[in-house]
Amino acid sequence: MSKTTTNETIALVPKAPSGAELRERGSVFLARIEPVTDEAAIRRHLDAIASEHRDATHLCWAWRLLSPARERCSDAGEPAGTAGPPILRVLAGAGLYEVLAVVVRWFGGTKLGKGGLARAYAEATRAALADLEVEERRPSTALEVRVAYAAVGAIQRLIRPPAVVLESSTYGADAVLVLRVWDEQRGRVDEALAELGARVRELGPKGA
Repeated sequence: MSKTTTNETIALVPKAPSGAELRERGSVFLARIEPVTDEAAIRRHLDAIASEHRDATHLCWAWRLLSPARERCSDAGEPAGTAGPPILRVLAGAGLYEVLAVVVRWFGGTKLGKGGLARAYAEATRAALADLEVEERRPSTALEVRVAYAAVGAIQRLIRPPAVVLESSTYGADAVLVLRVWDEQRGRVDEALAELGARVRELGPKGA
């Protein structure tokens, strides 16, 4: 299941991997938290973990990415709603983005029931978050701004690090400046660029 969420002004992202193990009525739940920046990295981590634990009964996961904020989770064969969504709720409750949480389960012979499964997956995820180091990120977007030379000074006056940063500039028939802008500042910057007659192209989002 997947959905798009609203960007946060400030988000928390993991600085390094973390993990924990939970045992519940014979079943083992191994939780791993990985910092990720895109869906390609998520797929690599999932493939690596699946390869490492080929004997596992289930490999359930959830992830959240930043700018644009989006998230997804999987029950991976567990009863619907008992694994992926509980993992995802723990990540969301912690305000985490740029994060992949994987909980690998080995069945111990005793069924836990839907409620028991949901609690176990959530508790394993929370345990993995207990020692997680995090840092703050603000959603931002790179803008390619093309203007006449006469407007370059006005564009430069918009630069206010760290909210608006000049990443590069080239000068040909027009001046082309690449600005990295916090999403919370986009309204102000977009309005100013429009008044200057700038041609603007989004190059891509990022956490800054």
